[in-house]
Amino acid sequence: MNLAKVLGGLDFPAASRERWQSLAESALAGSSFEDALVTRTDDAIRIEPIHARDTDAPFLPRRRPDAPWLVVQRIDDPDPKRANRQALEDVSHGATGLALVFEGAPNAFGYGLPAAPETLDAVLAGIPLNRIHLRIDVHPASRAMADWLVAYLARQRAEPAKLSLSFGIDPAAIFAGTGRLSMTIEALQASMPQSLAHFFAVGVPGVLLEADGRVFHNAGATEAQELGAMLASAADHLRLFQDARQALVYAAPHIGFAVSVDQDQFLSMAKIRALRKLWVRMQDVCSIPPSTATIHAETSYRMSTAADPETNILRSTIACFAAAAGGADTISVLPHTIAHGLPASLARRIARNTQLVMAEESRIGFVADPASGSGSVEALTDALCEKAWDAFRLIETEGGILRSLAGEHLQRRIAAARDERVRQYRAGEREVVGTTVYRLEKEKPADTLAAERRPMPTDGAVFCERLDSLRIDQLIAEQS
Repeated sequence: MNLAKVLGGLDFPAASRERWQSLAESALAGSSFEDALVTRTDDAIRIEPIHARDTDAPFLPRRRPDAPWLVVQRIDDPDPKRANRQALEDVSHGATGLALVFEGAPNAFGYGLPAAPETLDAVLAGIPLNRIHLRIDVHPASRAMADWLVAYLARQRAEPAKLSLSFGIDPAAIFAGTGRLSMTIEALQASMPQSLAHFFAVGVPGVLLEADGRVFHNAGATEAQELGAMLASAADHLRLFQDARQALVYAAPHIGFAVSVDQDQFLSMAKIRALRKLWVRMQDVCSIPPSTATIHAETSYRMSTAADPETNILRSTIACFAAAAGGADTISVLPHTIAHGLPASLARRIARNTQLVMAEESRIGFVADPASGSGSVEALTDALCEKAWDAFRLIETEGGILRSLAGEHLQRRIAAARDERVRQYRAGEREVVGTTVYRLEKEKPADTLAAERRPMPTDGAVFCERLDSLRIDQLIAEQS
């Protein structure tokens, strides 16, 4: 029987939402539709159980939709020789990018490469620079590190214009994550334009300045707060380029974004897609022909748990899928044992292969922006855009991201969101598998490398309340 022919001859009546909702309510046996089927995000964004397809939705692919995203492995071992062995293994087994995470960086989580010029020579020995993407994660001395990297490339006789680089300089993320700046806000804003002009003259390609939202996410920010902070940082970057007398139309492509993705697949997808739309909106406001955002995604540290660490593999897999389907250009997966210490080889291999299976076997990147037109994802994307724009405007009324942090306004809002989330976990309104429910009777020791945790720097000219990276299981335990 030709089922298509039979069904094609049937005239099904059009289904209305009202009729569907009536049937759904009759099946709820006394529970209200609102309580049973409607949920809300931490930003109070309403998530309906069903949405109509959005046929007018814009297409939001990653920067190079014809190429797969870059598989970026973190290099954060305090031992440069051991870090070099890790980097060589990563690149020879499929990694297409390396993220050099130095000590004192907000996302070093207590470890990190030694902050010295000779570190680059040791860590990058034997690495084919012309075949990988290289990024430096935010660090108190990130501008000096940019000079060290340029000098290293000169010693290697590598042409910067032919490389894929991201310098990851973000004063706001440094200020928020370390609680200090090495100079006053006024001095920083006065000195940055000269540095930017220098890098433009050298001809360094790729991302010079980055709006990094991971610091805010890992401290407990909502999705809109994270996006709003990134927009505020990007606005500051545009002002710096303007002060450096660089045309914004040429400067905008040198601004990148770093975002966290977690186990909420659809919300993480929508967050990345919202970031693309918001960056276009900001450029429109500045009368700049829009350029596509360059987005680096890293799986969430705050969602990682010490108990039953293997569950982190599942969380990171969902988060990685969300980043890839949402359109991230580069992705880093945190190893599943990171809550226990510096991850060993097996955890690093699982983190790397999580991406490789998705990219090469599942071919997740084969379709550019697969969520385009999905009613639920489009609605969530648009709602996040509006909430994030409001969060950005509030930071601007406080004098911009640096002054908002100096006045500790943003920290208070993030702390309130974090505390409410912990309350929900403590009340059983949310669950963490392996931690709040289905705990193992006996935990196995996690395999980690011998490395000493390093404290955050304490010196500086300007201070604010530091936004620490706090895992949800730590917070639940502390409030017990």
